[in-house]
Amino acid sequence: MKRPFRLRPIFIFLSLLTSFAVTACSPDPQSQNSAAVFELDLNAVLGGSDTEGFLRAVAPRTFSFPEDHGLHPGFRNEWWYLTGNLEAEGGEQFGYQATFFNTSFSGDNQNSTDGWQSPRIWMAHVALTDIAGNEHIALERFSRENPGLAGAQLNPFKVWLENWSLYSDTNDFPWHLTIEDEAFSLSLTLNPLKELVLQGENGLSQKSPELGNASYYYSLTRIDSVGEINLNGESYDVIGQSWLDREWSTSALAENQTGWDWFSLQFDDGQELMYYQLRDNEGNAHPSSDGNWTDQDSQQTRINSDDIILRENESWLSPTGINYTTEWFIQYAGRRWVISALIDEQFMNLSVPYWEGAVGISDATSGNKLGQGYLEMVRNE
Repeated sequence: MKRPFRLRPIFIFLSLLTSFAVTACSPDPQSQNSAAVFELDLNAVLGGSDTEGFLRAVAPRTFSFPEDHGLHPGFRNEWWYLTGNLEAEGGEQFGYQATFFNTSFSGDNQNSTDGWQSPRIWMAHVALTDIAGNEHIALERFSRENPGLAGAQLNPFKVWLENWSLYSDTNDFPWHLTIEDEAFSLSLTLNPLKELVLQGENGLSQKSPELGNASYYYSLTRIDSVGEINLNGESYDVIGQSWLDREWSTSALAENQTGWDWFSLQFDDGQELMYYQLRDNEGNAHPSSDGNWTDQDSQQTRINSDDIILRENESWLSPTGINYTTEWFIQYAGRRWVISALIDEQFMNLSVPYWEGAVGISDATSGNKLGQGYLEMVRNE
């Protein structure tokens, strides 16, 4: 779901809220009732209408860190999105996803410490893919914002939903990701290996032509990741590389946009590719699709829809009857790759279904392995 711009998380998040009204998000009866009265119209929330009282992403801004790792009150939507590929000492391979999203029902500039008066609702999705075991586990949680349940803070940095958290002992790296659940547990220490990347136009990521239909968006494209996985009674010490996407916005979608394909690819030579292909109402690539090539020195090259070719080779039929593409051909700047799912069934069979999982990168001519990454697909067919 990580929406490429991440409109991804927001589309899914708001759909979930519309379906469930978040009536079971908190043990506090008053908070349950107040959450239940919210009714969201997806097009209104993601589009450019009904944005009164919220801040909007209308022009490039000056980013400041570590402050921008934290919450941005006044915007409707915000998310912290981690994906990664990990390997154990015995050669076992795993993919993981951990995402924290919030949406606000008013533009009040309130922080997570404001207790039940906060206008925000939180959702988290986590997933673990065991490549050798051909197993994919997807989990979700919801909560009304409250210091004891869910929120985000600085001094020190922390984003959390119950006992799922992304945090630091200070305001700087390393960060720590901790996921505890009966299905599996994951604990990672995260240290960036490269400078962060501002996506779009110096961090302003325009999702459709309308003014304000955009997000502020930055990425950490290569993060050293060390930790432990506990799965099916086994414990694995793992190392690998992760990718962080951070976005906040109020509106993004145009009326003729629906669905997307999002790629975060890490090449073995130290370069990265992010590209999101937006789809129009007929399922065709939308001209607002966008991306970024990052070289070994974190120098960036903007990619628009005319610069890149995507072709769908193979697909997997989900239980919901929707086909998700599990092998892609990509051509960019004279390079030709095949992007293949490490296992086909990396389906997020949650309240709103989508496909997101670990992929491998190979040379389209020689077949040689060139890297790894993550792929997310949302289909509204």
